[in-house]
Order: sequence, then structure tokens, then C-alpha cells
Amino acid sequence: MSNGDDEDAPAEETAAEETASGDEVALTDVEDFQSRLDDVDATLDDAETEADLDDVEATLDATAEALEAADLPEPDDDDEQPPAEAIEERIDGLRSDLEDARGPYLEDVIEIVESVAGTIRETRWTDDGAGEVEAAVTAFLEDVDEAIDADVGASGDAAELLDAVGDTLGGISLDPDGDSETIAALLSAATELDDAVEAAEAWDDLTVREQLTEEGFYDVLTSERRKDYPPEWSAVKLYEKQYQKTGDPEAVEMILLALEKLTSDFMEENCLDSLKRIGPEEAVDPVLQRASKRDKLAIDVLGKIGSEEALDTLVDFIDGDGDPALQQATLRSLGAIGSEEATQAVANRLDADNPDVRSAAARSLGRVGDTRAIEPLADILADDPEESVRASAAWALVQIGTESALETVSSHSDDSYLVEAEAEKVTRSA
Repeated sequence: MSNGDDEDAPAEETAAEETASGDEVALTDVEDFQSRLDDVDATLDDAETEADLDDVEATLDATAEALEAADLPEPDDDDEQPPAEAIEERIDGLRSDLEDARGPYLEDVIEIVESVAGTIRETRWTDDGAGEVEAAVTAFLEDVDEAIDADVGASGDAAELLDAVGDTLGGISLDPDGDSETIAALLSAATELDDAVEAAEAWDDLTVREQLTEEGFYDVLTSERRKDYPPEWSAVKLYEKQYQKTGDPEAVEMILLALEKLTSDFMEENCLDSLKRIGPEEAVDPVLQRASKRDKLAIDVLGKIGSEEALDTLVDFIDGDGDPALQQATLRSLGAIGSEEATQAVANRLDADNPDVRSAAARSLGRVGDTRAIEPLADILADDPEESVRASAAWALVQIGTESALETVSSHSDDSYLVEAEAEKVTRSA
């Protein structure tokens, strides 16, 4: 029969074996945790393979779990950092060191290549910059061919070449331990590529004047005109005249370029004035973008251009009693465009509180010339308390010019002077 000591021996031997085999032992106090983390730190310094680093990560995970379960004492002083918090910070620091020790990986190289390809596509390059990008990609392809002894064999622009490199790298397998030198060479080449593309001259790196020079904006100026101040104003005037003489769309492009790049109120106003005078169809989209921000001068330009593309945007501006000046500008433009699609929206403004808006609405209806507007204009002519509004209604009816419209105006020949003047026009033309 065995005595009690003999019965306890196997359990003690098992515990000793578990400790020797590396299994975790319970962490019960601050000293245990700090000792464990000291061991982790030393192991991390000695790690040579990904497997070694995986072991370190597993130990950190186990230590973090033990910390959550541990009942560590709280400090007596409120200003003193709790031991658990200090240990947690040390674990986080070791995790950061662990991540720094990993790699490099082939995936890191592919990620850089894809990012650079995206940058090349999204960036507008100067002529010099495009050459610098092409040279950087060519050098990178040579480095890749040397590192993996494989010809990418691609063609196309710089971004397409990098796409092909990414596909090639994605199709091979490199071990972080066994192929570390190859991966390091690829990563170095990719980093150099990234730096070179970042340093290449992009369009946004140029000053506004340099951009305008690159676009040939100043080519229209003689040496004498370049002395004008500002020379950009002289150039816009010359492009305006050029368009009036030849209808050359490039002249409009240059005025729009100046409108985009030159942000002073002076140049913006002069560019829009030029566009208003020539009313080029080519300017619809960029001017519409400005008009959508309730730019009154841009709204005037849309009226001069006369494109129905602007109707939806302009009609929104006269919905409700908003800014009277904005509504008047919009009503003028809708009248100039002359689309009957806007008739109802314009007629609704005959009821506006502001008499100047009502007057502008009446004149807009006259320019549109839709006979559906005769009745509401007749009501305004008969009942509106403002003489200027009644006169505008009379003018609009004369512009519509149907028999019923003209008869309506004639019947108000005894109205105020302004209305009477419109009625006399009907009498003289009869």
C-alpha cells in the first residue's frame, strides 16, 4: 500500500513537466506579469523566423487574457497609474514591436504597386512629370525582372504596366523566411518607385500662371500686350474677339480656363461678361455649374446662350419668394431662353410679393410668347396695383401679338402713361 506522499508524487511531477514543456502557469501578481513580459521582450529580440514571431504573439495573447482575469490591486493614490493599466500598455508596446519585426511580405510590395498605379491614373502630369513617371516605371520593371528573374512582358501606359506587374507578383509565392532577400529587393524597388512618382511634376504643383502658360493661354498676346495689367484680362478680351470673328471653340476654352483658374472677383466678372456677350454653346456646362450656386452673372450668361439644358436649374430658383434680385435675373434668363416648358413656373411668379419680380415675370412671359400666358397677363394688366407691373404685362401681351392679346392691351388705353404707351403701339400697328 502506498503512503500519502507516494500518492501526491505523480501530480507534482506532472506540474513540473507542464512547466518545463512551456505550458502557461498562472499569473497572479504584478511581478509575475512583468517577468512574463520581460521574457517575451527577450524572445522577440531573438526571433529569426515568422514561426518564432507567431509564438511571441501567442504568448502575448495568453498574457492579455490572464490580465483580464487577474484581480490586481488598485493603487492607494488616485494619481498613481493602476498596475493593470501599466501592464496593458506594455503589452500594446510589445505588440507594436512584434508587427515591426514581421515581414517584409510580398503583399506589401503589391499594395505599393497598386497604390502607385492609382496615383498615376488620378493625377494630371505636366509634360516633364509624365516623362519622370515613365522613367520611374521603366526602372522599376527592370528591378522586378532582376529580382524574380521573370519578364513581365507587358505593354501600355505606365499605369497599365504596373497593373501587369501586380498581376505577375500576385501569381507567385515567396516565403517571408526563405525568400526574405527577394522580397526585400522588391520592396526597396517599389518604395523607390513610389518616391519617384511622388516627386514627379504634377499639374497641381504649378502656379496658376505656370498652368496657363502650359496651356498656351498667353500665346494670343503680343509682347506689347503682355505689359498690360493684368495680362490675363487682355487675353480674355482677345479670345472674345477671336470667337466673334471665327467662332473658334478654342477661344471659348481659353476664356473658360481663365474663369476656372483666376479666382479674383475682377477676372471672374470679366470672364463671365465676355461669355455673356458671345453666348457660346460650348460654355453651357461650366457656366451651369456656377449658376447652380446662385451666381447671378452666370445665370445671365445662360440666358444669352439660350440652352434649354439650364431650364431645370433656373426654374428651381424662382420657386417661392426668395432673393428678389436672384429671381429677376433668373426670370430674364428664362425669357431669353424662350422655352414654353417654363411658362407655368414663370406665370406663378405673377403673384410674387415683390413688384419687381412680378414685372420681370410678365416680361419673361412676353419673350417666351406662349399664348397660355395671355389670360394671366390680362389679369395683371387689369388688377395689379403697380403701374410698372401693369406696363410690363401690356408689353408682354404686345410681344405675344395674337389678336386677343392686342385687343386686351387696346382696352387699357386710358390707363397710366406707361400702359397707355403700350396701347398706342397696338393702335399704330393696326
